[in-house]
Amino acid sequence: MPVVVAEDVRKSFGSLTVLDGVSLSVSEGELIAVIGRSGSGKSTFLRCLNGLEAPDAGQITVAGHALAPGEEALRALRQDVGMVFQSYNLFPHLTVGKNIELAPRLVKKIGKAEASDIARSVLAEVGLAEKYDAFPEQLSGGQQQRVAIARSLAMRPKVMLFDEVTSALDPELTGEVLKVMEGLSRSGMTMLLVTHEMAFARKAASRVVYFHQGRIHEQGPPEEFFGAPKTPELQQFLGAVL
Repeated sequence: MPVVVAEDVRKSFGSLTVLDGVSLSVSEGELIAVIGRSGSGKSTFLRCLNGLEAPDAGQITVAGHALAPGEEALRALRQDVGMVFQSYNLFPHLTVGKNIELAPRLVKKIGKAEASDIARSVLAEVGLAEKYDAFPEQLSGGQQQRVAIARSLAMRPKVMLFDEVTSALDPELTGEVLKVMEGLSRSGMTMLLVTHEMAFARKAASRVVYFHQGRIHEQGPPEEFFGAPKTPELQQFLGAVL
């Protein structure tokens, strides 16, 4: 069974159509790299999958949750769907450990000791076991982004969404973060990521999806997608970014 199913999803902001009938099915364990020009609808689509934007039409089911209005439905969805953004959104006054423990304690009502164990475990997963007691300002941008990933992992999601998480980082720090995401993919995590990192998409994605003018214009496995693009729009886009 697919873990993510979007059917004919449409979204407009005023007179601007951002998503124009997007349909996509994602199987368990797939890593889907979503690429395209700015304004093509990529990030809006990701935000719809997590309930941050409500589509105007169409149906979305993620990790068994049919997207529906109301706080209770969204809370249930977000327990199984993690999302990491370009900005780390860490609380500066809390240690790394406390940043990670917050959601499991508040949302899942997990006790202090168990939350601490989870935080240490997910920090080890992202290669930052020694930073449990550090404050965000003591970390590099790449380390802060890895903490943001760990914070999402602490909820033990079934699907992870990444929205251009490396676009504010320099190449060395980008490499750190991509390495963590590659490890997650190898462990079987279902992931969708909006990215400009074409080398990573080519190397790690199970499928690459190209958004153009609010639609999925072309998709396929990396070797086919990059090796033999079928449309002039994708050829032109890849010519500009590769």
